Amino acid sequence: MIKVKNFRFGPFEENTYVLYDETMECMIMDPGCYTRDEKKALSDFIESEKLKPVKLINTHGHIDHILGNNFIAGKYKLDLEMNEHDVKLLKAAPVYGQMWGINAEPSPEPKTLLKEGDVVKFGNSSFEVLFTPGHSEGSVSFYNRENNFVLAGDVLFYGSIGRTDLPGGNFDILIRSIKEKLFPLGDNVKVYSGHGPETTIGFEKANNPFL
Repeated sequence: MIKVKNFRFGPFEENTYVLYDETMECMIMDPGCYTRDEKKALSDFIESEKLKPVKLINTHGHIDHILGNNFIAGKYKLDLEMNEHDVKLLKAAPVYGQMWGINAEPSPEPKTLLKEGDVVKFGNSSFEVLFTPGHSEGSVSFYNRENNFVLAGDVLFYGSIGRTDLPGGNFDILIRSIKEKLFPLGDNVKVYSGHGPETTIGFEKANNPFL
């Protein structure tokens, strides 16, 4: 059984996730921790639960999702994993940060490039990688069949969808990703998004004004 811990970090109120199971191995997804206090909150939780971080994952490369990459990679000696199409966003993060007055630490580059059909594993748990571009060129989502949930980054939100006016965004491609990759997972599948509360596929089918 996977447990999901959510932290809301940074000036963009981004959702950082720590996922762990009975083995106590954990996966850290989209560490948006920016301040010293945020970094401490994340590391204190990992220590208090006696977790062993084994994976560092980015759903995409926008600055709010990668602010803590350097901290996490260094503290836990982890290599970053993400899709190749967003590496350029990752590298550009410090420049984008200057536009918003954010001093973004350069992120390490990924050692593993995730693509459609890959399987990401930790402990006794595994996630299927879904290529879901549109919010960015390299957005990927992570589906856990056993626990019936998907981590969708900024692809799909409660009552909304990811912005498409940022670098790499494309509205038509995003809608196609949602309808062709996420909708078929099933109405009861829970969605953990990059911002805001969790939702379900069925709720968004029935209520999301963009869909």
